[in-house]
Amino acid sequence: MTPLLLSAYTATTCLGRGLDATRAALRAGRSGLIPCAFESVQLDTWIGEVAAVDAEKLPQMLADYDCRNNRLTQMGLETDGFAERVRQAIARYGKARVGVFLGTSTAGILQTELAYRRRDPETGALPDDFHYRRTHNSFSLAEFTRDYFGLEGMAMAISTACSSSAKVFAAAARQLALGSIDAAIVGGVDTLCLTTLYGFASLQLTSTHPCRPYDAARNGISVGEGAAFALLERADGAPAGSVLLLGTGESSDAYHMSSPHPEGLGARQAMAAALRAAGLTAPDIGYINLHGTSTPANDAAEGKAVSALFGDRVPCSSTKGATGHTLGAAGAVEAVICALALSDGLLPGSPGTERLDPAIPVDYLLQTRAGQARYVLSNSFGFGGSNCSLIFGVAA
Repeated sequence: MTPLLLSAYTATTCLGRGLDATRAALRAGRSGLIPCAFESVQLDTWIGEVAAVDAEKLPQMLADYDCRNNRLTQMGLETDGFAERVRQAIARYGKARVGVFLGTSTAGILQTELAYRRRDPETGALPDDFHYRRTHNSFSLAEFTRDYFGLEGMAMAISTACSSSAKVFAAAARQLALGSIDAAIVGGVDTLCLTTLYGFASLQLTSTHPCRPYDAARNGISVGEGAAFALLERADGAPAGSVLLLGTGESSDAYHMSSPHPEGLGARQAMAAALRAAGLTAPDIGYINLHGTSTPANDAAEGKAVSALFGDRVPCSSTKGATGHTLGAAGAVEAVICALALSDGLLPGSPGTERLDPAIPVDYLLQTRAGQARYVLSNSFGFGGSNCSLIFGVAA
């Protein structure tokens, strides 16, 4: 594929708001996970909650979009000067030539959960002030972002569970290659809700400890929330040191609704496809940000796929011990972490992981260390076998 420039990017998670907070936490090996005290949830688990989301106020003209997910969306857009960079792109290309491609898994489900508590006791009708289309609906954050900037071009929401906001990079790249658009807002937002927390607990996938990816004693995920965005443009004349999207790879192994293929078949196919798209080979990759959810099956399957393709020579880690699993936002959050790895010359460690699983033969980083990789790969794998791998590099 033709390289694309990440001309701006930002991330907001439980580590803090923006790039400076994220890089500081990565360097310190700090986790943002805390014991769950979200809303009315009563579960013995740890979560990655973003501070001050409910204090965010949407513009009056966008009040119908008001929900936790869109508040966090606005919070992310207005961080690191990202919104201003988008407005500059709109001025360059026009309102119809900047696309919106955003991923989510639960969108504004919390708003529906809250609305159900206020149903009419006789008819069961939901309250009149509940707006499904602009809150719960998966397209809500894409439509909100489009309206937030007054855009008139294409907008797309992708909801493929935990690969959602990785796949938006591939979707936007295709449209840029076709010439349908000149720039794209890509990213993902997912927020905490009761459905997610109780749902993963019912599947026995949540841990009573902070998650510890690739640890021999790993026993489940820590659900998080986050918002991350990038502005993609053609890379003609990109300054040296700029971060580029070089390759995308997608696959669907369709092995099981909630379990990965035990040999990591789909994961391996996605990584191999990303390498082909980037015109690279396995030895070129200097760091892999693993999907690494901290469940026994997921980490083992991904580890087999990475080992089969890369051997044990590429430094890798999952940063979900720092951020929690931000679900539909994970692909974008970890894409931004990869961009920081490239720009800052660091290889992120894995907070919470202490004793590596000896059955997974990969070069797993427990602590963040200095290291200037030229090419990095990021994995995002979702329920149902929806897999996506992204490769980023640095402009020479």
